[in-house]
Amino acid sequence: MPTPRFDILGIGENATDTVLQVAQLPKLGSKVQALNTQIMLGGQVATTLIACQRWGLRTHYVGSVGDDHAAQLHRQDLRQEGVACHLASIPKTLSHLSFIFVEKESGERTVVSRRDTNLALPRSFLQRGWITSSRLLHIDGSDLAASRQGASWARSAKIPVVADFDRWSSNLSPLLRLVDYPVTSRDFPCAATGEPDMLKALPLLKRKFGCRAVCATLGIDGAMAWDGHRFWYSPSYKVSVTDTTGAGDVFHAGFSYGVLHGWELQRILDFSCAAAGLNCEALGARGGISALDKIERLQRKGRRNRAAFP
Repeated sequence: MPTPRFDILGIGENATDTVLQVAQLPKLGSKVQALNTQIMLGGQVATTLIACQRWGLRTHYVGSVGDDHAAQLHRQDLRQEGVACHLASIPKTLSHLSFIFVEKESGERTVVSRRDTNLALPRSFLQRGWITSSRLLHIDGSDLAASRQGASWARSAKIPVVADFDRWSSNLSPLLRLVDYPVTSRDFPCAATGEPDMLKALPLLKRKFGCRAVCATLGIDGAMAWDGHRFWYSPSYKVSVTDTTGAGDVFHAGFSYGVLHGWELQRILDFSCAAAGLNCEALGARGGISALDKIERLQRKGRRNRAAFP
């Protein structure tokens, strides 16, 4: 079998973010002055791939853009970062836009997003060779048909699939059965299983869809995973929070990085929590992507927030 050209292939979202830092989120009918305004690039999978590229992995991104100026920004940025990419250009369509309000004191963000339905990546755009020339496939839930096709090819080639799932929908069920490592939001396991207790929902999710392991990100409470035998848990790290945008995307990058290096789940969760925490120290989805040595230093010397689970 030929040596794979890439370590990780990502299929999913990119976005152009207008980041508005405010003293406090505006109330209905009010006017507030932005303390800082920047246009920055983001998007779940594109950000994950850029983090992995900076950590030394060979990356390949597949996504869709419109026919506007933002499309050129994404092409240029991915090229400068060293990420190989194939972008489907959708005519007469705006690229994915997000407006992100960041509260200065807490760093918490509120996102207003618009992704035209025409931006759905056509399944026909994918090439099987892109999948089989990679060691791992990373997807999200934005382009179901294309993601399912890619995951099906990956499963046939025994290539692991990591998924970034935020909101549950029954339409995700066929795709979930092809995912080895779903890494989800806090609410996703309970919504997908109907079980309100997280400690019961994660095992149910794994059993229902036959995944290798399931993981939920818990914000300041860290992250938890279930591998079919035991729970793994990592509290978050204490950092100086400027903006929580992109923390989940960088966590997913850390998770895929750990899978590719054959780490056990505890090491994966600790590394991912540290990487995600450091990303919160700067504005923007990619503002705080840190070098490996800085992440490892936080793991060795940093303090943790209080554990939500003993």
